[in-house]
Amino acid sequence: MTSLAETARDVDTVPPVNELDVLIIGAGFSGLGVAALLDRAGLRSFRILEASHDLGGTWRDNTYPGCACDIPSPLYSYSFDQKSDWTRLFAPQPEILAYLHDVARRRGLTDRTRFGTQVARADWDEAAARWEVITTAGEHYRTRFLVTAVGALHHPVVPKLPGAETFAGPAFHSANWDHDLDLTGKRVAVIGTGASAIQFVPAIVDKVEAMAVFQRTAPWILPKADRPTEPRHRLYRWYVRKRLFWIHENRAAGFVRDPSKLAQTARYARGLLKRQVPSEPLRELLTPDYAIGCKRLLISNDWYPALTRPHVSVHTGSVREVRPDAVVAADGTVVPADVLIYGTGFDAHDNVTRMAITGRDGVRLTDAWRDGMAAYLGTTVTGFPNMFVMTGPNTGLGHNSQIVMIEAQARHLLDCIQRVRRRGGRSIEVRAEVQTSYNEWIQQRMASTVWQSGGCRSWYQDPGTGRHTILWPDTTIAFLRRTHRVRTANFHLR
Repeated sequence: MTSLAETARDVDTVPPVNELDVLIIGAGFSGLGVAALLDRAGLRSFRILEASHDLGGTWRDNTYPGCACDIPSPLYSYSFDQKSDWTRLFAPQPEILAYLHDVARRRGLTDRTRFGTQVARADWDEAAARWEVITTAGEHYRTRFLVTAVGALHHPVVPKLPGAETFAGPAFHSANWDHDLDLTGKRVAVIGTGASAIQFVPAIVDKVEAMAVFQRTAPWILPKADRPTEPRHRLYRWYVRKRLFWIHENRAAGFVRDPSKLAQTARYARGLLKRQVPSEPLRELLTPDYAIGCKRLLISNDWYPALTRPHVSVHTGSVREVRPDAVVAADGTVVPADVLIYGTGFDAHDNVTRMAITGRDGVRLTDAWRDGMAAYLGTTVTGFPNMFVMTGPNTGLGHNSQIVMIEAQARHLLDCIQRVRRRGGRSIEVRAEVQTSYNEWIQQRMASTVWQSGGCRSWYQDPGTGRHTILWPDTTIAFLRRTHRVRTANFHLR
């Protein structure tokens, strides 16, 4: 696929614009979504800075075999730019990336993006009411409003396993897939059984000589109702999207209000396990020991069948040791291996603070978030005027499409910007007491959800404090209502 950086006009032909109304960091789903809505509203003094040489975020980086969406394609796209010709109900990675390319081209966002440009620091200038942004190449931008859209699932997590550095063969994370490596006839050890592993393991299992899968905890798996898109759905895409939204939204009650409502879903998942795994000992290894929904609920038709192959073994518990040519399981079993693949997920907590962001009175965002990420509506942070965080704290979903949340945030920040502009204001900043009260409500509400009460430990929780800082503890509709209109009383509008 041709890089957008290659199709864009040469940077030297684009007029240098260092004074901006809005600067967006990141050209994934959230950054492009914000840019598209700004442009539709007639606010065209903006620029996107993208560290990579192409757009797409997680859908650019994750190219492992079998990579696809686990939310239906009509929902996993912008409501204002729907695609009528998805090939499947659950689109594969290349098709999602092509969709983002197409949106960016048609909406003229390519020429407003600086690729290969990484932000090093951003400092709030109180006197000028501007953000001073410096890139790693030394470029300087001054902007009234700053939008961080760096994404939550961006930085791969590779566990520090004893002896991992001694492994003699290829070793890589699924997000950095080595496509030059031929796995034919190789003995492959897979660490992790999360959302990526359940897609790439079935895709490569028939190529390898032997495969060993190491899981700490077994995931809950439901069937994946994937199928080719029917032609009639292309004609009624708005209806299909709305219907799919409510099918997913109706599942929220089991996650956020009454986990017992997930009992039928659990029976469905156990039924799939029983049908696809005839071996009782293996079935026992693959049976989760926590409430369904506590960790990310996964969908697959071929995960269990892959694990039943005669050349595949499953090992539970933490890896004891890695040797140059083997991985030692928790029970001491030595498993020979030529290749080591990590399917161990991402660091969803420190993405924004990887940049040096300094707000009012010289306060660093890392210090403001010392006890875990916190924001108002996941979007604005007290002490950081005119700054908006996309896919920020407690905006993730466990039951519906993240794109719906992204659009809600984008409309909310656009409302904030327009209010400042209409009133001739300098800055907008959420009141400290409002943010505190809101986050107290978040944690109180979270306590009764399956994510906190379901008997598991997950990446949804802050690794230092245990606070749940990733997911939204209510329905998607509730978030849409809260972000629909800015309550000016909740902000300092200077």
